[in-house]
Amino acid sequence: MKEERAAKGGEQRSVDERYTQWKSLVPVLYDWLANHNLVWPSLSCRWGPQFEQATYKNRQRLYLSEQTDGSVPNTLVIANCEVVKPRVAAAQHISQFNEEARSPFVKKYKTIIHPGEVNRIRELPQDSKIVATHTDSPDVLIWDVESQPNRHATLGVNNSRPDLILTGHQDNAEFALAMCPSEPFVLSGGKDKSVVLWSIHDHVSTLAADQGATKSPGSGASNSKPSAEGPTVQARGIFQGHDDTVEDVQFCPSSAQEFCSVGDDSCLILWDARTGSSPAVKVEKAHNADLHCVDWNPHDVNYILTGSADNTIRMFDRRNLTSGGVGSPIHIFEGHTAAVLCVQWSPDKSSVFGSSAEDGILNIWDHEKIGKMEDSAGRKASTSPPGLFFRHAGHRDKVVDFHWNAADPWTIVSVSDDGESTGGGGTLQIWRMIDLIYRPEDEVLNELEKFKSHLLTCS
Repeated sequence: MKEERAAKGGEQRSVDERYTQWKSLVPVLYDWLANHNLVWPSLSCRWGPQFEQATYKNRQRLYLSEQTDGSVPNTLVIANCEVVKPRVAAAQHISQFNEEARSPFVKKYKTIIHPGEVNRIRELPQDSKIVATHTDSPDVLIWDVESQPNRHATLGVNNSRPDLILTGHQDNAEFALAMCPSEPFVLSGGKDKSVVLWSIHDHVSTLAADQGATKSPGSGASNSKPSAEGPTVQARGIFQGHDDTVEDVQFCPSSAQEFCSVGDDSCLILWDARTGSSPAVKVEKAHNADLHCVDWNPHDVNYILTGSADNTIRMFDRRNLTSGGVGSPIHIFEGHTAAVLCVQWSPDKSSVFGSSAEDGILNIWDHEKIGKMEDSAGRKASTSPPGLFFRHAGHRDKVVDFHWNAADPWTIVSVSDDGESTGGGGTLQIWRMIDLIYRPEDEVLNELEKFKSHLLTCS
């Protein structure tokens, strides 16, 4: 027991030292950083629509959750976030933040009383005020966050009523959740080892039919019916092929009928709803441990990322995948020291992606940099793992979720469950690395040359 305490103490000192070093470098590494201490931990964070543009900053919705201890209800939080534009914040301002304070850039706008903890939030690309949530139940809950009334989270208050409930799982579906880029389709995976597909339009079609309208052909079986908690929609398809809990799902960016899933059976499965409910391709051994996350490249639909409890991220080319046996990734990215929890491609550059893990680090990678990070003499210019070009070390415990901002592509929101370190329930950070890090080298050198000339002129 004494040895365990000593090991834990050493680990905490190591985290504190890393954090202190990171904090000293903030004015150099970041163009902007907002640190927001949360009262309760959040397991998911997502950008909503941008609703106001100004000279120095834009205002945007931000979706979060509050995972409480039961003394007050769990909530889905809609916040307003002021996103400072590039090259506006001063270095002095960036460095002056207090870990125990709440950022003035993030203000709660609306609270929805959620039936159970919010494990995952996903927004509908066709209408980003519509979000889906997962809790510890078999259902997916759909919310129109603008029309939902604002509620006060006090003990004993009734839950908010979802706008729609998607049914079809036979056991809890807690994390695996995705929205389709091209159609109002929702995808989910759960402990019942299945992947389930719905269309929100099925509910709309049913309402039209109930009002005497003619239902359009091919709009799917109408299974919408009212319930005590809200109207429900049954699945368009249930897909079986995993041998354990499905941990994450993702649509193919170019087809509403194609999607992929990963699970605790170490499998990566590709599905095609047009060919039936069995796997199109099942990679039996995509990693050496449970798979926690997957993302499909929106710029190049051949590339798929997976993250695992084996601490690695793997990139697969779907053209090279075959069923059975061990998967053959294009590259294995090794830069985390604990289980990878979230991977996501950049909305701005096809070769860039982020990964977050239980080690408290959020890494930014560029797979095009692999093999190119050498100096003019051919020596390796960095000791970093191949492809890694930025490490965000502002969190002091597991980074459970993050999201690139499509409206401001190099701005990221990330959340961690590190309440013991901060005196709160968790930490929300909104940050943008300085653009000298990711811009093309010749552009950066030209700018620095001009800066040098300017200094010489002024001196």
